[in-house]
This record gives sequence, C-alpha cells and structure tokens, in this order.
Amino acid sequence: MSADPFSDILRITNAKSLMTGGFTAGGAWAIRFPAPDKIKFFAVVKGACWVCIDGEAQPIRFETGDVGLLTAKRSFVLASDPAVAPVDAMSVFSRAGTSSAVLGDGRDFAHVGGHVLLDPAGGRLLLDVLPPWIHVPAASPQATTFRWLLDQLVEERAAGLPGAQLVSAQLAQLLFVQILRAHLKTVGPVSGWLRALSDPRIAPALRLMHGDPVRSWRLDELAEACAMSRTTFAVHFKKSAGVAPLTYLAERRMRLAERTLRERSTPVAVIAQSLGYASESAFSHAFKRMTGQSPKAYRHASRAIAADAVEGVGDSV
Repeated sequence: MSADPFSDILRITNAKSLMTGGFTAGGAWAIRFPAPDKIKFFAVVKGACWVCIDGEAQPIRFETGDVGLLTAKRSFVLASDPAVAPVDAMSVFSRAGTSSAVLGDGRDFAHVGGHVLLDPAGGRLLLDVLPPWIHVPAASPQATTFRWLLDQLVEERAAGLPGAQLVSAQLAQLLFVQILRAHLKTVGPVSGWLRALSDPRIAPALRLMHGDPVRSWRLDELAEACAMSRTTFAVHFKKSAGVAPLTYLAERRMRLAERTLRERSTPVAVIAQSLGYASESAFSHAFKRMTGQSPKAYRHASRAIAADAVEGVGDSV
C-alpha cells in the first residue's frame, strides 16, 4: 500500500491523460467545442483568448501559459473576442483531416488540448470532488513547471521523433497531476478527500490509513499521530474530510475491494481476508451496506460497464 494518499487515489481512479489535438489562430476567430464526455484539459501556448463555458455568467481570460480543466459536461467556446460568432470544432477538425487545425492566418494564437480517461467505476472518486472547471493562471506558483511541460508537449508534437506519442502521454499525465496539485493549493472549491489532502493537520492520519488500510486503526492512535486529543481530531477530521476518521478508513477499504473486484478474479473470501475482515459474510455485508450491491453483483456490473466503455479515444478535439 502507498503512504501517499494522493497517488493512491489516482491509481484507484486509473487516471490516464491523452493529448488529442490543438489549433492555431489569427485575426478574429471563435470555435465552439462540444460538451466533453471525459475530463477535458487545454492550455494556451501562444497569445491569449477568452473562454466562455456554458452555465458560467462571464467569459474567462486565458493568457499564454494558462491551463484549464473542465470536468463538467458543458460545451465551451474559445475566442479572440466573445462577440465573434463561433464555428463548430468538429467541422473545423474534420476539414483539417488531422488533430491540428488553423483558423485565419494562425499567427496570433496556439492551443493544445487533451482528455483524462478514468476507470468507468472508480473514476467517480475523482469526479465527485472536483469543481466543474479549474483555471490555473501562468502567474501561479506552479507556472515554471507548467511552462516546461507545455514547451515539451509542443516540441514533441512538432518534431515527430520516435516514441513521440508515448512521451506526449507521459507529459500530459504530469500536466494533469500538476493541475490537481495547483488546485489543492488554492482557496477554490474542494470537497471530500481532496479537501482532506490539503489539510496538513490531518495529513499524518491519512498517511497511516493509506499506508496500512487493513490495520484496525483506533481513533486514539490516529489522533496521537496528529498531535490532537481524540475529540479535537475527530471533529477536525470530519469537518475537513466530510466523514468520520473510521468511516473514511472503511470507505478506503471498500475502494480497494472495488478495484480488486473490477480488475482481478480473486475470490471474494480472499479479498475479505486481505482487507482484515473476519469472514466473507462480514465483508459482503459491509460492502453491500456501502455500495448497495453484493461483491459478486458489483464485479459483474462493473465489468459490463467497462466492456461498454471500450471505444476509440482518439478524439481530435
């Protein structure tokens, strides 16, 4: 098990980033992207633009080096001016016949974008705690790292070197993690485990629970690790994480169980034992109480969902 809760949860969600395209633009331009069915990220690598997201009252200004993450299923427009009538992104990229396109003379603006693929079941763990959209300005403390990643992504796309697709995927993964890190350091809307990870007072308890989730941790042990009394720790943890410490631990065990049920054919009795349950029936009862399904029913349903979700991911926009 990992004592790094953030990495631990990203592994459970099986988050994988994929660069899908980009475009350059010049003059007056605007392009409308359809509501994504996956987490969408994009970055301005040259120039500036306005971002108009459906459901948001005001357009958002993006400068060179700014990065955006859209988790909600909302269409959005990138434009040199919000008053310009947008063209449809699908038609633009279809005409280009490639994952890159040019609007106008292409001299003023450059954009790269991609998607974050999540496990159909485990991905909810991440989607449920993220806001509809995130904007990380180039002026943020993480700007240096973002700038380097964006420069490398642009270079890989342009150079056409062997292994460019793999390198771009790895760079995109780093960019996604950096976006989440930056969000954790802001005062933006965060909830659940994501808010808990940004709270240094309970970090020692989180590391213990993620490092050894099978152990029957006592409240006083976790409180002592955080240098708090039992009562103070319990109150502070619930305020930060949204659930009591031992409930968080139980949910953590269930996430591990869900992942094993989805990805492996391990017998339910073995899973129960590996998570510290006295019997298969005790585990099955706890699992059904928390998920609404028996372990066997969950395994069958999740694999059916995963099979239905297998489709092409090379979306050009």
